[in-house]
Amino acid sequence: MYLLTIRDGLVTRHIGPYESPKQASDDLDRLLERFGERARWQIHALEAPHEVMRGSDHLAAAA
Repeated sequence: MYLLTIRDGLVTRHIGPYESPKQASDDLDRLLERFGERARWQIHALEAPHEVMRGSDHLAAAA
């Protein structure tokens, strides 16, 4: 899953989730019409909670 983050000045919007980065990108043109010219955006991959916890177990074991 992917999440689209759009920042326009002090306003930050998180939109999604999307199944693929292409779906987020396709929706971006429609969404940017609501924001100013200088709005910045990013597409983030969402991680499943069990994957994040498994990664922290490896970090704890390495310490």
